[in-house]
Amino acid sequence: MNADGTRRPFLRRTAGVLLAGLAGCGRGGDTGSDAEAGTTTTRATPAASPTAAADRPGVGVDTIADGFTAPTDVAMPAGVDRTFVADQPGQVYAADRPDDPFLDLSDRLVDLRSGPDERGLLGLATHPDFASNGRLFVRYSAPRRSSSPVGYSHTFVLSEVTVDPTAERASAERERIVMEIPQPQSNHNAGSLAFGSDGHLFVGVGDGGGGGDVGRGHVADWYERVRGGNGQDLTANLLGSILRLDVDRGEPYAIPPDNPLVGEDGLDEQWAWGFRNPWRFAVDSEEPRSSGSEASETPRPTGEAGDGDALLVADVGQARYEEVSRVERGENYGWNVHEGTHCFDPSAPREEPAGCPSHTLAGQQLRDPVIEYPHPGVESEATATGVAVVGGYRYRGPIDEFDGRYIFADWQADGRLFLADPAEDGLWPVSTLPVRGESFGSFVRAFGRDPDGHLYALTTDRGGPVGSTGALHRFVA
Repeated sequence: MNADGTRRPFLRRTAGVLLAGLAGCGRGGDTGSDAEAGTTTTRATPAASPTAAADRPGVGVDTIADGFTAPTDVAMPAGVDRTFVADQPGQVYAADRPDDPFLDLSDRLVDLRSGPDERGLLGLATHPDFASNGRLFVRYSAPRRSSSPVGYSHTFVLSEVTVDPTAERASAERERIVMEIPQPQSNHNAGSLAFGSDGHLFVGVGDGGGGGDVGRGHVADWYERVRGGNGQDLTANLLGSILRLDVDRGEPYAIPPDNPLVGEDGLDEQWAWGFRNPWRFAVDSEEPRSSGSEASETPRPTGEAGDGDALLVADVGQARYEEVSRVERGENYGWNVHEGTHCFDPSAPREEPAGCPSHTLAGQQLRDPVIEYPHPGVESEATATGVAVVGGYRYRGPIDEFDGRYIFADWQADGRLFLADPAEDGLWPVSTLPVRGESFGSFVRAFGRDPDGHLYALTTDRGGPVGSTGALHRFVA
């Protein structure tokens, strides 16, 4: 805190509006017109809906640090006894020094003072060898470039900053831009970063914003009844996809030779596609287990580089369903033809159309998520409801009850988390998990996991225009 008690006054004023817009929570109407007629196949109802898992005891929290504005990501590198928190206005803090930024990138960001906004500093990851090389990767929203198409909102920036891992402060002077992508609208910016087991970097990219994946900056797709479709496009841009980059080779990066579109018709950076706004993901290198079985400690076979990596990707829905998918190499996860396991039509986003394809024209199957839950009022007897999913992790910490289960949340936490039991087939059963402790914020923004398997959450206490306080919590029995 400053000597006069005015700690970060600008950030305090804007905290609420930054939070309110995060992760695609705005549910504005779609801009599409009447859908064109086309031949479709009826989409089958899943064989079994997720039923509630056995009732779980609550989980406690220890607050590790607070006073952040709108924290979006956390990194806990191996070999360094430090925790780094990304704050949406553009600062990276060391959790042991929450009043003084470790790294300040705010002068590179768009102006966030105009109102609710999904832009900002959105992702943070440390290189696997961070303890020795100090390579810190960040994802932020910069002003539009002169080369951007007319009317575009801003620029997606992925960059690397080399820092001293043990220093009290770091300079942004040693920044290296890895990737820039023009962004048509201000929302659906995703931002997750994670290194795979082979050292390659996964990068989440939203569909370009707006509603329904249509409008300015959204290309036409193959499905005649649904206009637009960056999520379904493989050649025009990198929007609506999970990318995989080799940041240890090339300038500014190299393409891993086993990426699925290398030598095929499509952009080589893409690892998987069909996403709307993938807000937080985690590398999952173990086979799912059936509900109630013992957790497997045996990693999945890796084979070729990267083949053992899957991602648990939370993709924020538009009007009816939220979803989490177990994402694998070269697969298509359905947006904007599907929302969760259901058909989607951007011209009527709150109504499920009678049918939609299960495969692309080229024969690729559209993959279903492993978790879905409805928005309030969509299903009368839903186990869990919410408006914007926040991806978490499969738990590998000291609380035996949660071992191997996937812990995640909705942005509107309301004092509870979600717990899913991985299953071999179909949707994973989901139950709610009460959080014991008044210090836990009302709104969950992201999760983190340390090298020892402890799970953490970033929260804020308000979702409206009143200044909020962000905090980092660790889960305890």
